[in-house]
Amino acid sequence: MKIIAGSAHNQLAEDIATHLGTTIADVTVDAFPDGETFVQINENVRGEDIFIVQPTCPPTNHNLMELLIMVDAARRASAGSIIAVMPFFGYARQDRKDKSRVPITAKLVANLISAAGVDRVVTMDLHAAQIQGFFDIPVDHLYARPVMVKYLKDQCGVDGENLVVVSPDVGGVKNARAYSDALNADLAIVAKHRVSATKVEATNVIGEVEGKDAFLIDDMTETGGTLCAAAKILKENGCKRIFAGVSHAVIGDEARRKIEDSVIEDLITTNSVPQAYGENVTPLSIAPIFGEAMRRIHNGESVTSLFDM
Repeated sequence: MKIIAGSAHNQLAEDIATHLGTTIADVTVDAFPDGETFVQINENVRGEDIFIVQPTCPPTNHNLMELLIMVDAARRASAGSIIAVMPFFGYARQDRKDKSRVPITAKLVANLISAAGVDRVVTMDLHAAQIQGFFDIPVDHLYARPVMVKYLKDQCGVDGENLVVVSPDVGGVKNARAYSDALNADLAIVAKHRVSATKVEATNVIGEVEGKDAFLIDDMTETGGTLCAAAKILKENGCKRIFAGVSHAVIGDEARRKIEDSVIEDLITTNSVPQAYGENVTPLSIAPIFGEAMRRIHNGESVTSLFDM
């Protein structure tokens, strides 16, 4: 068993290796002057299970291409099996034709990964769970829910009887319901209207939120617009403390300022991407979850318990 780290999130790969009591394999990842990626594996991997840790976060195209090149290098080095560990799966939102003459890019990326020689994918909290069906190879779909629920209970002092879990849009209701069940809390929904790619207006709240703490939950955020708009209308409807949670905080400086200036007390997320940091942002480590999944895959054991929601 060997772990290869791409340049997308080396720290997470190091944390996973530490959890497993091993080290990162010696691999050179460099670029030619014209921008082409060069990869060389500097140790024997023949017959080994190769785990390549590479979330396809920004710069998405670069990190995706780097993953494919690392896979090809491992395949040509006669690796026994190649497992792509992608805590964040980029292009997941382009999973259907919602307009005329647009691609289904999530399917294209799944095809590219399979064609490159990947035998299995390990990922977490896909934008839509059905994306697993885009692959013709096994996909282990992990969840950040156990880590985030534990933090809410241990560090935020939330009380299920006085807590409401809120979905910031209709599409996230199923995910919010799983959190509300885990926290023994009520469920509410914020109806929103997207004005543009970066601006969102929350129009109404469905459910009883007055006098309660709120936990807004979504799979990812980039601009923070949806979360901040939802938090604002929740405050206007009488919520006390407002927490937010996302599995993947792919945020930039503008989003960090927006979150810091909002009524959100704490944005709870994971370290699935290196962009997950900020004044009001709390990244939780998912290295133990992925490390345990990788150990079980290598040993031929069941990983079913890690899927528990």
